[in-house]
Amino acid sequence: MKKTGTISHIELYVGNLKETRNFWEWLLVDKLNYQLFQEWENGVSFRFDGTYIVFVQTERFEPKYNRTAIGLNHLAFYVESSQIVDLIRQEIHERGYNELYGERYPHAGGNDVYTLFFEDPDRIKVEIVSDEKRIR
Repeated sequence: MKKTGTISHIELYVGNLKETRNFWEWLLVDKLNYQLFQEWENGVSFRFDGTYIVFVQTERFEPKYNRTAIGLNHLAFYVESSQIVDLIRQEIHERGYNELYGERYPHAGGNDVYTLFFEDPDRIKVEIVSDEKRIR
């Protein structure tokens, strides 16, 4: 496999590692086929197909994260079907997570895509996209 141009890893600093791990382990491992990769006192990472996402407990809580400022806006992940998007949507409500753009579900990302948007515990926006109608 050629590695040139692929993402090695993404590292995010988080406000509460325990809450973050609960959220992301549920999403990444239980729903998106990632595996627990590394864990240490102040961090955890999850890997899929050579790329991994790292979450590290921050010691600096100001300024607060704001996805509309300069920096990361959101992370988007494909799933195989709209049924999986629907299932994740049901579970985020059961778990008490905040859905974004619910009034436009499932087409908040546009009429040509089946998408779900929600927030992690630090209000990082997450997008789940069905690969069924992916424009190739």
